[in-house]
Parts: sequence; C-alpha cells; structure tokens
Amino acid sequence: MELNGHYFFDARSYSICFRKSVVAPCYFRMVLWQHGSYQHSVTSSKANSLVPHLLTRKFLIPLSTEVVRAYSTTVHLTLSKAEEFRDSYSKIKMRTTIVTALLGAVSLVSSITVPPYTGTIIKGQQFPSLIDVTLEDLSTGLESGLFTSVDLVTAYMDRINEINSTLHLVTELNPDALSIASQADAMRANGTVVGPLHGIPILIKNNIATADAMNNTAGSFSLVGSEVPRDSTMAANLRKAGAVILGKTNLSQWANYRSDNSSNGWSAYGGQTYAAYYPGQDPSGSSSGSGVASSIGLSLAALGTETSGSILSPSDVNNLVGIKPTVGLTSRYLVIPISEHQDTIGPMARTVKDAAYVLQALAGPDQYDNYTSAIPWANDTSAKPDYVAACDYNSLAGKRIGVARNVLEIWGRYTDAPVLDAFEEAVSQIEAAGATIVDANFTAFEAWQEDGNGTLVLQADFLSNLANYLSELTENPYGIENLAEERNFTQSFPAEAYPSRDTAVWDSALEQGWNNTSPKFWPAYQQNLYYGGEGGILGALARTNTSAVLLPTQLSPSIPALVGSPVITVPMGFYPANWTVTMNARGNLVSTGPHVPFGLSFMGAKWSEADLIGFAYAYEQRTRHREEVQPYLVPNIELADVVGAS
Repeated sequence: MELNGHYFFDARSYSICFRKSVVAPCYFRMVLWQHGSYQHSVTSSKANSLVPHLLTRKFLIPLSTEVVRAYSTTVHLTLSKAEEFRDSYSKIKMRTTIVTALLGAVSLVSSITVPPYTGTIIKGQQFPSLIDVTLEDLSTGLESGLFTSVDLVTAYMDRINEINSTLHLVTELNPDALSIASQADAMRANGTVVGPLHGIPILIKNNIATADAMNNTAGSFSLVGSEVPRDSTMAANLRKAGAVILGKTNLSQWANYRSDNSSNGWSAYGGQTYAAYYPGQDPSGSSSGSGVASSIGLSLAALGTETSGSILSPSDVNNLVGIKPTVGLTSRYLVIPISEHQDTIGPMARTVKDAAYVLQALAGPDQYDNYTSAIPWANDTSAKPDYVAACDYNSLAGKRIGVARNVLEIWGRYTDAPVLDAFEEAVSQIEAAGATIVDANFTAFEAWQEDGNGTLVLQADFLSNLANYLSELTENPYGIENLAEERNFTQSFPAEAYPSRDTAVWDSALEQGWNNTSPKFWPAYQQNLYYGGEGGILGALARTNTSAVLLPTQLSPSIPALVGSPVITVPMGFYPANWTVTMNARGNLVSTGPHVPFGLSFMGAKWSEADLIGFAYAYEQRTRHREEVQPYLVPNIELADVVGAS
C-alpha cells in the first residue's frame, strides 16, 4: 500500500516486534521503501544496491504523534494491535494513556509546587521516595532485603510509562532489564556484589551504543535498526560495575548538531522532550531526556554526552548535578560523535555523591579510544582517584577559588538578575566555607567571541568522525556512509521534519569542505587551544594559582570545551514565583519561568575531577538548593507500590 507517495507497506510482514525495544506500544515490523528524492540523490550503482535492501529490510518505525498525523491511514492498524502489544509486553505494564498520546491527546497542567514525597511505610518498613533516593539509600534497601533489583526496575519502568506520554523522555526500554536485574538479585543472594552500582538501574542517552535489543539513533530514523559490533565502552563499563541499563533517553537530534532553527530536546525519532519544572519548559540539550528523567526519578542517574554544554546545560535547568569530564577520562568508543577533540561522556544525577559513584564506574583507559591513554593513571589503574571519597564537607577550606569577572561583565548583560544575584550569594557562601576568592579572568575571551574558529574545528571533526562511526556499523539500514548522504536522507525522509527543522549546521560543514586530516585543521585547532588554554580557563588557573574558577552554569561551557577541561555543575537556585515567562526562538518552549532552576559551575584543570567533586559537594551540602522547589509534574508510582502489590 502506498502512503502519501513515500512508503510501501507490506501487510504480510506485519507483526509485533521485540527485536528493538521501544516505549510506545505502536511499533511494528514494516517493509519500507522510500523512493523519490532520496533514491535519486545517490549514485546509480548505490541505488541499485539500496533498493533491494530497502524492499526487504524490516524496521521498527515509532509512530510518534507527528508521524501518526502525517500518516493517519496507519492509525487503525496501530490501535487494533495496541492491546496485543500490551498483553505481550505486560512486564512493563503499558498503559492506554500512551496510545492516546500518540494521537496528540496530551495536555500540560498548571505550574504548582508539589509537596515532597516522604516515602511509604509497608509492614513497618520505610520505603524511599524515588525522586529523592540516593545510591546509598538503594544499597541499604537491597542489602536488607526490603526490595530487590527486579522491584527497582519494575518501579522505574512503571514511572516511565506513567509520564512518558507527556514529557517524551525515554525512547527505548531495555527488554532484558528485568532478566539482568533478576541475575543481579541472584548474585546478591549468593553473597556476590560487584560494586556500589550492583543491580541499580541507569538510563543512557540515545547516542551511546549497546549491542542488544535497543536502537542507537542520535534521534534520526536513518539509524533505526542499525547495529554495532559490541557495546560502547561506556555501556560495557556500566555492565561491568553491575548496573542495569534500563533504557535510552531522547536527545536534541544529532546532539544539537543538525539545525539552526530546531529546539532543544527535539528529535525526529523521539519527538519533543519537555522539562518538569514548568509546563512546556525547555529541557535544554542535547542530553535532554537524560536530564529530565534523572531530575524526576526515572532512574538513579543517567548518562549524557557533551561537546559544548550538552551535560552542563540540561543539568542546569533540571536541578541536577552534572559532571563534564576531561576529554579522554571516559571513552567515546561507539558513541555517535561530533568532535573527537571535544566530546566526552559523564553522569547526570540528583546529588554530587551519586554522580561521583557513576563517574567511578565510567572513568578509565580504553584500547578503542586513544585519547584515554593521556589519563595520568592510565598505566597504573591502582592510582585511579576515588571520586566518592572526594566528597568531603571541608573540601573548600584553605583553597583559592577564582571568579571569571570579565566573562560576567561581558555576558552578564544578557543574564537574568536572579541568576546573577544567586551567583554572588554562592561566591559568599564558598568564601564562608573557608575559600579565598580572587578574580581569574579569561584574557582572550573577547577575541574568542569575535572569532568563528571554533566552528571550523567542530565541522572538520564531524566530517571525519561521523564517517568513522558509520563505518563501524555491522548493520547499516540505509547504507549511509558520510555526512552528504545523511543530509540527503534527512532532507527527503518526511518524518525528519525538513525543512521545518533545517540542516544548516551540516550545510555549513559540507560547504567548508575539509575535515580534520586537512592541513587547514591544525592551525584552527591550535587557535582553539589558545582561547581555551592560555587565554581561557587553563591560563586563569595558572596565573592566579587557583584550584577552580566559578561561573553561573549558563555561562560556563564554551571555554572549557575548547581544551577539553572538566566542569561540574550543582544546583544554585530557581527563578522566583512571579517571574515572567519567556519563550525560545522557535516559540515552542518556555525558556525561563517561575521555579525554573539554574546552577553553579566549578571549572578546573584537566584531570582535576576529584577536586571539583569535593568543592561541589561542600557547596551542595551547605546550600541544598535542589530541595527548595519540586517539579510541577512527577510520577505517582513509587517503589512501595510495586513491593506492596507483589
């Protein structure tokens, strides 16, 4: 059957498919052939090889709201099979609200301050609230037998399915999660606990590959059904630490590296993610789903990726701790890339200590990422810092801490008063904790603002690094090998929403025409190192003999990104209840509004994560800003509900 002149649907292949697990109940096997502009845009030899492949390849196509609206002729097929899907997938207790959400029946409630949930007592036992629970709380409950890892996975999946149709946070649920949790419970019962994360559910961003039933898409339909030769090193490290990879989170498509006119948290594959502190709130990006999911307790923590701001910014607006590690501390192998010189992977969690626990599991050398060989302890892992032990209340005592005053003077005029006021209060609190505060300016900051050099480096890296990732795939559904072919697909595949969401970033990279093997690359990269190094964060630290430099998180990502140095953000405050709502440039998301959070960043030298964690912990424990306002929308289901019903 032809749908709008773009697809053929082979009803004989229709079946509910669990090869690639998804949250929405309306995913099914289809045989697709997209003809027209995409077919004609490739060479005749490639078209000859692609057409038979596309006519026989079975894909899981998520019928998001936009796709259902575009192809309404498929809705009756979807709804007629929804009950069958729920019966088959009853382990995650799929709810009919998800089906109605696919038809666009989603409404956002008014902003309110929700009283914190304090837990439930069952049979005399106190169960923790999952929006506030820490790793140590969960470990205590698991060790005492109050609940199991299977209970945890079930509770988190129920919470995801309760709220996902409104906020669009999670694109994949791991169909093996309950089995993995059961194995973790059996090991614990036999006296084997591999580490603090044993049996603990963690979500990861949907650009971190897993060699299992879950898709790895970067939010694009072009990678639905793609497969990798093995787990990414980050996924493998989580599994080695005993964690249960619960699922994958939505992101700004291609990690915010496709469009000039899109919105944070939107991807063709996952739809529009919203944050939970105000209706329609911008979740920031690109680790949008990871930020919101962690903030409202859909897992203990989540993994994000950052090139420039993609961990820090979503953590900032979602009331989270986010650690952007030194480039090379965490492997990027089989993570869909932007820039090998700037990409890094780190945790997003509700407390500094929980983020430290996750970083402890992630950090380390990897044969598949040669940047990790620069880790100071790469050849002696016994010297690996203890990031959890770094969580010391007195960490700030006697330290020299800088403030990048010239950045505040230049960018402060574009920064809202509540953020600047909270920042000055934070500086005073850090000084009261025993630190000496000094000015630590970025001397080349103005020159960097006027220079577009950083764009050249990212574009050159992306041209090389994307092609390298695609070459690693063991299954590449559309046979796409490079950025030019990816752009052709995106511009011709209707669900990719082009030109409403343009490809301007890619257009610029392709027009530039040279990658990071070109002789033009090295001078551009060296200029970046100057702006971020001697003229930026590294120079400021060295000249002032400081251990860290402070900025509001809104202002912190760009300069450390240039040299790959670490940053940690921690909650610093919220916009006041009477704040006037402002919208993003596209007009579809609330940028600022009542109770929207913001954070404080500690920026440091390369490999200084342990110091930064200590400083952030000392500030967090003195201020506890995260506890001051609750999200307007939180799941109702709690761990006690699961255990009490069993």
